[in-house]
Amino acid sequence: MQQNSIRKELTAYFLFPLALIYWGVIYWRNLFYKYGFFISRRLPCHVISIGNITVGGTGKTPTVIFLADYLQQKGKRVAILSRGYGRVTKGTLLVSDGNGPKVTWEESGDEPFLMAKKLTQIPVVVDEDRFRGGTFLMQQFNPDIILLDDGFQHRGLERDLDLILVNSGDKSFNHKLLPYGLLREPWMNINRGDAVILTKTNLKKPKPFLIRKIKESGLPILLSTSHASISTLSPENPSSFENKKVFIVSAIGDSSGFNQTVINFGCIISGEKVFSDHYHYTQSDWINVEALSADADYILTTEKDWVKIEYFSFTKPVIVVGIEIIIQPKEKLKKLALR
Repeated sequence: MQQNSIRKELTAYFLFPLALIYWGVIYWRNLFYKYGFFISRRLPCHVISIGNITVGGTGKTPTVIFLADYLQQKGKRVAILSRGYGRVTKGTLLVSDGNGPKVTWEESGDEPFLMAKKLTQIPVVVDEDRFRGGTFLMQQFNPDIILLDDGFQHRGLERDLDLILVNSGDKSFNHKLLPYGLLREPWMNINRGDAVILTKTNLKKPKPFLIRKIKESGLPILLSTSHASISTLSPENPSSFENKKVFIVSAIGDSSGFNQTVINFGCIISGEKVFSDHYHYTQSDWINVEALSADADYILTTEKDWVKIEYFSFTKPVIVVGIEIIIQPKEKLKKLALR
């Protein structure tokens, strides 16, 4: 116990100077945008950014999918623009014209590929230059609204609405700057946004410090809940697996949140294997997973993981769990998104 405490203190000692350097970079970058040294450009359509102020695990992908469906049902032409984190390509890439993926997940990144599989009649484009990617979307599809995936830190493209996702499970030690903590930028910069969406509120009760910090920002607050079901992408769809032994595999930003959704199914978790977010699986990895899950009836994984492993060879049944989010109150969401 004492050794763990000493190790944490030493880690903090070495990471704190790096956090100060990181703070300086973020501070000057935002200052240059504020005073016009760096330019933000505007597209001839509405742009809604879905982003976060911490690293990963807030549920951006299911939120983008929810908003795309929501806005499409309101009669809007919607498109999605993402950077395509982890992709092997560069430049403007059309992931989907609204009829499913036209490229591999390696070419687009796992999250844009998943969105392309889940959404119909909604084009998806990835580009590290968001203005260039947005211009391409305007020329090819002329959307009313572009959803900017993971856009809060991308200051080069103006937006009409900045939605900031905050995980309900955040702890106080998470709210320190990278690499000392999980903050991408100082918390005070949350005021640059237009509204906060507190996510996974049905899975994790927010700590008092988090509620206080969000209320002090003065931003409108929406609540998001996460609901799990067997995905339409799943190769296995048992009528019930209550009391069945399952082994969980994931490579996402918040594995604990996924585990909680699985517990709510009523199954018995016999073990788990957690990989780093956006992990690139190999068949060898999966052979090891199946060895670890020898006493389980099923292996459970996420949709984001499944798109990277669906063509592997399997000897044990795999169930893919889909996460649907619901944002409340819808009246406030409608007022913000369609203003």
